[in-house]
Amino acid sequence: MTVSSRKRGRARGLAPGFLLIGLIIAWAMALPSPAFAGQGAAGAAKALKPGYVGMAACNREGCHTKEKGSYLTTAHGGKLNDSAPAAVDDCESCHGPGEAHMANPSQKGKTNNLKKMSPSAASDICLTCHTKINQPLWAGSQHDSRSVGCIGCHSSHSPKGDKQLKFASQLEVCGACHRTIVNKQNRFNHMPVREGKLECSSCHNPHGSNNVKLLKVGTTVNEACTGCHAEKRGPVIWEHPPVLENCATCHDPHGTNNDRMLVAKVPFLCQRCHVTSRHPPTIYDGFVNRTSSSANKNFGRGCAVCHQMVHGSNAPTGKAFLR
Repeated sequence: MTVSSRKRGRARGLAPGFLLIGLIIAWAMALPSPAFAGQGAAGAAKALKPGYVGMAACNREGCHTKEKGSYLTTAHGGKLNDSAPAAVDDCESCHGPGEAHMANPSQKGKTNNLKKMSPSAASDICLTCHTKINQPLWAGSQHDSRSVGCIGCHSSHSPKGDKQLKFASQLEVCGACHRTIVNKQNRFNHMPVREGKLECSSCHNPHGSNNVKLLKVGTTVNEACTGCHAEKRGPVIWEHPPVLENCATCHDPHGTNNDRMLVAKVPFLCQRCHVTSRHPPTIYDGFVNRTSSSANKNFGRGCAVCHQMVHGSNAPTGKAFLR
């Protein structure tokens, strides 16, 4: 067999394989275009429910074109998500059936206007979908009981921040009400929120919590703090009572002008409690000038120079929390 005949034989052997691949490609191209992944039933035209008119009717004659343009760019307007309003009943998922409004557009109150509803009633509409993760604790939470609703922080049509927030950052949203707390972020010392390392929701759950102060973790302030600062959790042999009671006794988590986010400078912080010990009540006490007294050790120094284990000690002789 010549070389050319061997090549022709190999070509004939490959032909069936190429033919099979070609048939598969042609069959795939002939199929109707599938919906995008995750789109599901949203990709197909749906029959409208009784009393519903659809988004096209909401935008006829330019009625709500502005709202439509901003809405379609949000998470609510994404038809690829089967649970998004756009994939369910579009505008009417939140605003209710629009047939009566279409019959008489000049008459108000035919559809749900969340901005004119009470915060609780508007939030109930949001909670028909948002029932997972954080939202189940919303009812009766501090925000709910103070008439702060979902639309107080979130915007369905024109959000400026993540998670459809009305402002560009969480700090701006929270600061709209909690001005005195947010102002602390600008104090001189180290502040993780101001530095972009944390957000308000890193510690708090604004939608409700089993803890105090809407804290996300645990059932006490200390449990929330030790969720990150695990080295301070204990247990320890020698316990420091203020540490057991509340971390915020000594630290201000929202920002301070003092080192380590302390609420007061050392030694003044310690001397708020330790006023009758072997050391004088204040570093300006007359005993501070007596070289025969141990009080001179406080002059120009902080308590933590010697008492370094202030969060608790496991040393057998650690009653005084010495280093």
